Amino acid sequence: MSLHDTITDILAAAVEEKQCAGANVLIRRHGEELLYTQAGMADIAEGRLIQRDSIFRLYSQTKPITAAAVMLLVERGLIDLMDGVDRYLPGFRDPRVVDHRGCITKAYRAPWIMELLGMTAGVCYPDGDPAGQYAARVFEDAHEQIRAGGGIPTVEFMNRLGEQPLAFQPGTHWRYSTCADVLGAVVEVVSGKRFGDFLQEELFGPLEMVDTAFFVPESKQDRFVTCYERGENGLAPWLGMNLACGEYSRDPAFESGGAGLVSTLEDYSHFADMMLSGGVWKGKRILSPGSVEFLTTPQLNDATRRDLWDSLDGYSYGKLCRVCVAPERVAGLAVAGEYGWDGWLGTYYCNIPAAGMTILSMQNTTNMGTSPMVRKVRNAVLAALSRGEI
Repeated sequence: MSLHDTITDILAAAVEEKQCAGANVLIRRHGEELLYTQAGMADIAEGRLIQRDSIFRLYSQTKPITAAAVMLLVERGLIDLMDGVDRYLPGFRDPRVVDHRGCITKAYRAPWIMELLGMTAGVCYPDGDPAGQYAARVFEDAHEQIRAGGGIPTVEFMNRLGEQPLAFQPGTHWRYSTCADVLGAVVEVVSGKRFGDFLQEELFGPLEMVDTAFFVPESKQDRFVTCYERGENGLAPWLGMNLACGEYSRDPAFESGGAGLVSTLEDYSHFADMMLSGGVWKGKRILSPGSVEFLTTPQLNDATRRDLWDSLDGYSYGKLCRVCVAPERVAGLAVAGEYGWDGWLGTYYCNIPAAGMTILSMQNTTNMGTSPMVRKVRNAVLAALSRGEI
């Protein structure tokens, strides 16, 4: 059986088992396409099939793009990675820390930009512990304003978040959080442009990422994939809001650097190719080779790496992406130095520099992250690579 047929069968099985409504996969190597395949539906009720140009919510797969935007400003001498974020966002001045008992003490300083890139800043996503509950109040207010037809602008939103207590002293732990959202606001302040405008001018335009943005215009809504959630009775449309992202038919007030972008496989492959080529795409220099190396190098020390999720065994973290440091510990085939990230709805990005290869997948079912389907695809691709078949 060919690799194309194997991967198509993996996707078809995931659809049949209702792991997802539909999915597609693109594999590239040395700047050339190895295979593309798809299975399932973009919208079940309408009978719309997944297509190559289907538009998906990226959620956390937004983060590597935000990291690249930060490095553009670093290259130009406009940001020092040891800058405290309070230099750009006054809401982070005089920071505090709240412990698991709810006791609040003074933080010894504001988080650095470098710590935001490594998720060691102490900021939080909404959750059940004391620090997460403080963050949740800010997000709940944002959700109410979005539902009412408005929203909180990016910089104002992050200043409000900065006024909440941190979960720990900056640099002392790893915690998956709003770091990338804060960095998006920093880019906006430093550049003097809306975050989305900066991304369009500096990345999406030069990389010809024509379908990547913070919303889907009416002319493209027929390509926008419906979001689903799994339940006892199979898949049902999910119409909720997550992390202040949920209204995609209009330009949002909050442009989330951690979760807000929509894109296609083709668009994201341009970004991935640029990273694999040391910052160049179609002869255009986007990032310096040094910045690409920096973005794809882990930064956690032994203590903070212990905070990583069990599912990231074999990986470290840095600059808003995972980096494989111990392939033998990964639950599946892996290659040292591979890097990338995924999204809440099952989108997946992985570059493998040693093989000059990119693995991309899109799907649209909640609470996915790196799905079983993606792990099976990875194993099939890397097995074929090790056999010398690709």
